[in-house]
Amino acid sequence: MKFIHLSDLHLGKRVNDFSMTDDQRHILGQITEIINNEKPDAVLIAGDVYDKPAPPAEAVQLFDDFISGLADMNLEVFIISGNHDSAERLSFGSRIMDKRGIHFAGGYDGRTHMFSLEDEFGKVNFYMLPFLKPVHVRAVIESEAEEGEELPEIRTFTDAVGCAVERMRVDESERNVLICHQYVTDAQRCESEEIPVGGLDNVDPEVFRPFDYIALGHLHGPQSYGPSRIRYCGSPLKYSFSEVDQQKSVTVVEFGAKTDGLCRTHLKTPALIPARDMRVLKGSFYELTDKHYYKDINTDDYFRIILTDEEDIIGALAGLRAVYPNIMRLDYDNTRTKNAFFMPDAPDNDGKSPIEIFDTLYESQNGRPMDDEQAELVKNLIEKIRRENE
Repeated sequence: MKFIHLSDLHLGKRVNDFSMTDDQRHILGQITEIINNEKPDAVLIAGDVYDKPAPPAEAVQLFDDFISGLADMNLEVFIISGNHDSAERLSFGSRIMDKRGIHFAGGYDGRTHMFSLEDEFGKVNFYMLPFLKPVHVRAVIESEAEEGEELPEIRTFTDAVGCAVERMRVDESERNVLICHQYVTDAQRCESEEIPVGGLDNVDPEVFRPFDYIALGHLHGPQSYGPSRIRYCGSPLKYSFSEVDQQKSVTVVEFGAKTDGLCRTHLKTPALIPARDMRVLKGSFYELTDKHYYKDINTDDYFRIILTDEEDIIGALAGLRAVYPNIMRLDYDNTRTKNAFFMPDAPDNDGKSPIEIFDTLYESQNGRPMDDEQAELVKNLIEKIRRENE
């Protein structure tokens, strides 16, 4: 059984006010070519199809073209909603599209869409779990409860995902794939992803124990866990300058037989080459505009330029754009900028609660810890934020 794992298309996204639609159209064309060459049995899209709950028309048209092409290949496509998607908009018409092999899971209602495909080794079960918060699972549990029934405590994201997985009643003797859009504890984030205070959205990887492969979306950097069973395929394009060193790719997964509780799994990651890469250049205005400097650079790429000149250059942006037309950001790195602003290093938050992180930061800025009244105020604010995010 072969399937291709995608996520975080973020169709309709603008980066530093630059529309990425043409770049996304180019990269979806490459993905379609890879799918044609690999001839998988299924394609998994693990959330954040769109960048906004109400995507622009060109983004909807782009996705329609993409999935229409996949439908014509006579393969199965499994798509879940991410935290950027509108579950209702994404799953519109899903009952009709099911007949063409395009399967959507929008919002969580207590039931998990599951589809089975077969090969020479038996069944592979694909479970579709859209992005969820504790409040989604609590609502389901409470609506189904009998009067006076004791309800399980669903406070954390681990509680929520663990409860949803438990309700799936997964047969671990079979080969099982989970398509999911959550943040797994200790995964590496980057600038273009939202980072809640104190890791409130962490999910313990232990909740994924019943599955042979977990196709994750949410993080833009490709990465795997234990070993490669829990996998973020990453976004197909760079969406922030914190991603400049990432090699974007798609993940191709091949399942063999499952023996002694282990499924033989092989992964490969065909590279994706953007129409315009994202790069950072640093140097003086004179250096960066010298023809000998940029003669081997694709000057149509997207750039963050960092000028090291001690004095601000009048008309610097216009002069640089004469060479590099797609400058997204211009910064200076010199004595003035280094002295103009200072902030203590962010405290290490590994294993710390939100109140401990705030206390460490407060003490580093003020030279003393918070008093009892301040600590109580912060504790109440954090609890309020937690409730609003649940």
